[in-house]
Amino acid sequence: FKENFLMATSRAQLPKTTDKKRGKISKVMREYKSGKLKSGKSNKKVVNKKQAIAIALSEAGVKKKKRRRK
Repeated sequence: FKENFLMATSRAQLPKTTDKKRGKISKVMREYKSGKLKSGKSNKKVVNKKQAIAIALSEAGVKKKKRRRK
């Protein structure tokens, strides 16, 4: 069973977030889709969607929902 981090972007699975945090997440994802999202100090373009989601959640200050291991 492989964890799917893309599922964390749906509103139902995000922890309780404010509109401000949701706006930040959507802004970062728009940057990723347009190819303008850069990562950290290296300033390299982000090409992996999972990495973009991790950056978005971290910038918004949202913790990823923890899943139970089976």
